[in-house]
Amino acid sequence: MAKAKLKKSLSKRFKITKNGKIMRRAMGQDHYLTKQTGKQRRNKRKWKTLPESEAKIIKKVLKYSR
Repeated sequence: MAKAKLKKSLSKRFKITKNGKIMRRAMGQDHYLTKQTGKQRRNKRKWKTLPESEAKIIKKVLKYSR
């Protein structure tokens, strides 16, 4: 039986840590950055952890990505 295909769009947006947590990038980094303070812009550069309820859905789709 063939292996199920990986959703490439989701594999580019999320990454799975060693412990199995799913990380995502912060939204709002593309444009209109002058309205934000420097602290807000710096904090958006970091990866954010996904809530467990949403992580379950993403893990089903990305089960072969690890």
